[in-house]
Amino acid sequence: MIDSAEFVIRCNLPPVSNGYEKHVGSKTNLVTVNPSILLDKYGSLMERRRPLMEKLCSYGDSMLLLPAFSYGVNTLVSLRAFYTIEDFQSPIRPVFLNPQYLESLAHFWDSQGVKAVRLSTGIMMTSLALELCNNVHLYGFWPFSVHPHSFQDLTNHYYDDKPAKKNVHAMPTEFSLLLQLHTQGVLQLHLGDCEPDYY
Repeated sequence: MIDSAEFVIRCNLPPVSNGYEKHVGSKTNLVTVNPSILLDKYGSLMERRRPLMEKLCSYGDSMLLLPAFSYGVNTLVSLRAFYTIEDFQSPIRPVFLNPQYLESLAHFWDSQGVKAVRLSTGIMMTSLALELCNNVHLYGFWPFSVHPHSFQDLTNHYYDDKPAKKNVHAMPTEFSLLLQLHTQGVLQLHLGDCEPDYY
């Protein structure tokens, strides 16, 4: 279902190969990378840059949204990622969000009750999708550690068990607002298990 969409946005460099693709698809038009991923997983791109480039290969010629202007502290590492992509002549296309857009987005969601140090990537990309797309379908937006139907334990991401930053994001509040939008028919939240037909 995901791969049949006209435009697919993926958050924070999720794996779309090595068996994951049968559950989440592989089509990617825009993929985001959190600054913490560039800092922690790729050593701020100060030394070995090839691991990042190997990771980006799975996204083909998609756009890579770099967080250069979200906070001043992210600018240098984002520019290093930009120059790395250029140096390796990667087909991936770096893009940036206008800082005024990010500021407006933060003010809007704050007015809706999202009181957080910063918005999650998920709510930012949902907002962007709602502005650009006629139909928005969200997968993986369940911010709780227990499955809604089977009550089994869940990890924060499908590919790792790194917990969400509770003092930074307001995930349950964001989810509540997304659920309201789902109820109003503005977007479609998919919370069930993968259908066997799609395996």
